[in-house]
Amino acid sequence: MNSALLRELVPAVIGVLVRRGADFASAEDAVQEALIQALDVWPADPPRDPKAWLVSVAWRRFIDATRSDSSRRGREVAVDLEPPPGQASAVDDTLALYFLCAHPTLPPASAVALTLRAVGGLTTRQIALAYLIPEATMAQRISRAKRRIAGIRLDEPGDLHTVLRVLYLVFNEGYGGDVDLAAEAIRITRQLVALTDEPEVAGLLALMLLHHARRETRTGAGGRLIPLAEQDRSRWDSRLIAEGVTILHTALARDRLGEYQAQAAIAALHADATSTPETDWVQIVEWYDELVALTDSPVVRLNRAVAVGEADGPQAGLAALSDVSPDLPRHTAVRAYLHERAGDLKRAAALYSEASRLATSVGEGDHLTREAARVRQILPS
Repeated sequence: MNSALLRELVPAVIGVLVRRGADFASAEDAVQEALIQALDVWPADPPRDPKAWLVSVAWRRFIDATRSDSSRRGREVAVDLEPPPGQASAVDDTLALYFLCAHPTLPPASAVALTLRAVGGLTTRQIALAYLIPEATMAQRISRAKRRIAGIRLDEPGDLHTVLRVLYLVFNEGYGGDVDLAAEAIRITRQLVALTDEPEVAGLLALMLLHHARRETRTGAGGRLIPLAEQDRSRWDSRLIAEGVTILHTALARDRLGEYQAQAAIAALHADATSTPETDWVQIVEWYDELVALTDSPVVRLNRAVAVGEADGPQAGLAALSDVSPDLPRHTAVRAYLHERAGDLKRAAALYSEASRLATSVGEGDHLTREAARVRQILPS
């Protein structure tokens, strides 16, 4: 089966369903179900018109889901019309939903994806970008997760680490994406801190607060991306920074280091500095070394290369970058920055232009295009 063809067809099929009257989220869910059926059917019986086949199957799935949802709402209305005995209390069950979606029968990656879609409200495209995988692959993962837990009693809560991972992904999407979910992720994480003494939960809350403290300075007029080095630090929220640092110190004192505490320590060092040159880059590299030991994440290694370039010079940063896969998003942008720091302006300008074409968001692409133009202006004639 041609996965590239499937990826190309997904937006078009969703568009057809939306024009027929489906809302975007329901259309997306229906197309996911159609993709799963395509994986089962097409290898043995490929359709003559793949798009028409997907539209037909997805529309049937949408109609079935709409009828089922209508019946469910009818039952819920009937229950709601009957007043409960005693005094009613408003209970926020969002955190419980996070744990239930992280069901023990699901692999962690599937649990995270399902929770982001069902509870966080993110689109399949947003989740796929967070995971750095194709949208069609993520659609299949979510649909399989739904089918796997269909009919299972969701009375066994899921894994705490999976819930933390979901909360951080929701926060990041709300922080820099199309849907404002950051404040909600912080609210839910505060609830979780009150329910457990696990230091990694406190570390995650500290990390969120420290990032959230500079939210207003991350973008300028028209959504223009403002990198950390150019942000107006006087506008950072000192109250959130102080709270985040206090929570982090309490967590670190437990001497059970985890990845969120290490990331929060890096964010705290940035928050403490009055400018980029005055940042304690040596200590930041040390924290990235801790993170590499904890996670061995390619993204962590990429960010570490930037820190090494600041602490030990651009050539050292480029040497550290050579250990990171060039296929990783932002790899080319980091190379451009380090080559500029090293004085190779011609190479930097070319890499900024290449990075702008590879960017995963419009804001990032625009920023890198401006960087390429800026460097070209200072090239010697």
